[in-house]
Amino acid sequence: MKVLHVETGRQLYGGPQQVLYLLAGLQQCSIDNVLVCPQNSAIAKAAAEQGVAVRTVSYAGEHDLRFLFRLNQVLRDERPDVVHCHSRRGADIYAGLAARQLGIPAVISRRVDNPEPRWLAALRYRFYTPVIAISEAIKKVLLRAGLADDRVRVIHDAVAMENFAQKPDCEIFRREFNLDERDLVLGITAQLIARKGHRYLLQALRVLKANYPQLKLLVFGQGPMEAELKSQVAELELQDTVTFAGFRDDLDDYLGCLDVLVHPALAEGMGVAVLKAAAAGVPVVAFAAGGVQEAVAHEVTGLLVAPGDVDGLALAITRLLDDKSMRTRLGEAGRERMREEFSVATMVKRHSELYRSVIDE
Repeated sequence: MKVLHVETGRQLYGGPQQVLYLLAGLQQCSIDNVLVCPQNSAIAKAAAEQGVAVRTVSYAGEHDLRFLFRLNQVLRDERPDVVHCHSRRGADIYAGLAARQLGIPAVISRRVDNPEPRWLAALRYRFYTPVIAISEAIKKVLLRAGLADDRVRVIHDAVAMENFAQKPDCEIFRREFNLDERDLVLGITAQLIARKGHRYLLQALRVLKANYPQLKLLVFGQGPMEAELKSQVAELELQDTVTFAGFRDDLDDYLGCLDVLVHPALAEGMGVAVLKAAAAGVPVVAFAAGGVQEAVAHEVTGLLVAPGDVDGLALAITRLLDDKSMRTRLGEAGRERMREEFSVATMVKRHSELYRSVIDE
């Protein structure tokens, strides 16, 4: 069986990282894979290093109609048994149409939980059966958009537990980010965009700083709101507390050194950062939005707060800062839950079974 994957994300954020996990697992199941992705993208290099066949094409966004013709030619060359589209913003429509033109069955993964009009959902998913939702929350969004229940399959995102098997070297971590042993370290790892909710965390941090002068926040990620968030840090006089650490491809090596991971996203399909934190044994404080409610077990692996509730966010973080034993207990429970329910092997098995059922049908 050969599966052709379409991923137009250029950076190794949550979605493309999940594609890499899937590709590696499918290869171990003796399934041939071809990845179609933009030229000079990070996933192209990473997939090639895994031994995956990569076809890079020019892609200028949702209005790039020529992408349809480029993709059509790749499909003619490769003749896959299944096309799996992992992206939106036009790539979903183009990939589905190209697969239909050549009579190739196609599936698509939906990763975001924002609602969309029924007419758009009908257009976007017209050529796909089934549609894969990475959480029950996203499935509900799709059903509300008019998709039939039997067209939607839930396959959770996964986390590579082997990446967190070794105890991190937190001495190197402290030197890297100029931290003292007595510091209490919060982390947020997300694109610097509005829906990730950084502004709420910074507001909560101003409240917390009065009682925890040793508190530090590391902001991992890049995005268009960087200047705006840095301006907010200055306005709140948090320059000595907040460090913008940018995008780090070695973040998994350091994640276990955080005391708490905070994820104040207002909308989230699942939250790969949350899964990774749990795998690293780090408790999570997050807004109860979208699939995060499935990724975090409230009072078991972390604490959930109503979206947008700054006071509630500060209170939840306070509970963990004041109780080291609670941080340890939630962290250990998170690691165990990831191992049992969110393994890469489980995700790969469910995808491979789905591909075969699509081919049989």
